[in-house]
Amino acid sequence: MSVSQGHPQRWLILGVICLAQLTVLLDNTVLNVAIPSLTRELGAETSDIQWMINAYSLVQSGLLLTAGSAADRWGRKKMLIAGLVLFGIGSLAAGLADGTGRLIAARAGMGVGGALLLTTTLAVAMQIFTPEEQPRAIGIWAAVNALGFAAGPLLGGFMLDHFWWGAIFLVNLPVVALALVAVVVLVPESRNPRGDRPDLLGALLSTIGMAALVFAIISGPEHGWTSGRVLSTAAVAVLFLGAFAYWESRIPYPMLDPHFFRDRRFTGAVTGAVLITFGMGGALFLLTQHLQLVLGYGPLEAGLRTAPLALTVVALNFSGLSAKWSGRLGTPVSIASGMVLMAGGLVAVAVPDGGGYAGTLAGLLLIGAGCAIANPAMAHAIMSSIPPEKAGVGAGINGTLAEFGNGLGVAVLGAVLSSSGGLAQGLRAGQLVGAVAVLLGGFVAAALLRRAQRADSEMVVAR
Repeated sequence: MSVSQGHPQRWLILGVICLAQLTVLLDNTVLNVAIPSLTRELGAETSDIQWMINAYSLVQSGLLLTAGSAADRWGRKKMLIAGLVLFGIGSLAAGLADGTGRLIAARAGMGVGGALLLTTTLAVAMQIFTPEEQPRAIGIWAAVNALGFAAGPLLGGFMLDHFWWGAIFLVNLPVVALALVAVVVLVPESRNPRGDRPDLLGALLSTIGMAALVFAIISGPEHGWTSGRVLSTAAVAVLFLGAFAYWESRIPYPMLDPHFFRDRRFTGAVTGAVLITFGMGGALFLLTQHLQLVLGYGPLEAGLRTAPLALTVVALNFSGLSAKWSGRLGTPVSIASGMVLMAGGLVAVAVPDGGGYAGTLAGLLLIGAGCAIANPAMAHAIMSSIPPEKAGVGAGINGTLAEFGNGLGVAVLGAVLSSSGGLAQGLRAGQLVGAVAVLLGGFVAAALLRRAQRADSEMVVAR
């Protein structure tokens, strides 16, 4: 394969890895619509339901960095196959589970497969496309994220209308089988040619630290931010993540190279990614409540009415329009412009328009357009600032930031909601806080990336 030309079947391969990724993304949201069925048929308590949902996200978010590092070392194709197999086995076990404990364990197993899939899909995309084509490829990859967000509740609702609750997991099996065959036949193997020694202690420290951090964020709104449960798990997170940072700075073959943070492109993209996912994750969490509790729509109709956001992202990224705009504007301006559109959309959702849907629809379209421009540019900035042989770790960082920002956004904006005088006022305040976070993230990331570009240009001139 010529690096200058890209893999001859790269677009077909992208379709295959996006199919694999879509199964993971659907399972992030599909379980929410099955909660009444699970409560009724398995006798699940509220705590059981929470663990069914959180076991998947906790394991997945805790393992993202480790999964990316493993893909770099042992081969991205191998880890993609392993992720599909584990995800398929977990889906089968979840669909056939006859008790809450078994379903929780199966969801945790699916989280292991999900971590491998989310990191390797983006890493493979960076390997098979030329630098000129990477922005469009990442745009399509990001559009699949939006499609998974929108389609999960709709697919879950359809399956539950026609089948029993286990079908929402068993439907993954034919998709996994198809993706597995396609990956074996089409996807080329790639790995770090240096074959660095595995950083087992770093993997252990990062996994425990990230899982504890996400668990503390998830537990905060329900148990109170000053409760022993939250404070103890937050202390574990700080201890293990601090030990991880210290260890990575001392060993010759770190899983996460601390030198990455000296690159302004990397730090700018990381800062922006945390703030954008914080604002968007929390704001979209509030949006579903706004549609149901303020505007009075049912769950299925509320899901349908959020679809314009995802459809806008899909249309702009699959058509290549967002990649063309980003190419003309440059990464810093693209990120700032996208954030401005998203912030404007969140404000449009927050401003009351007499109880109608028109303002919300306008806001969703603006948010979708902003996501289509800013998210791929942000992901590309992170991935392109990391050496190609560390693409798996870069994808792990990108996924970890998304998990962290989303969880923090839901927790903080949920706290804004609960501390406000009324439901409508709380939802409005939360959306506005999210808009400020997104806008701030856009300008901070753009400024740091612009400075990095200037520094690179000055070095070229000096040579």
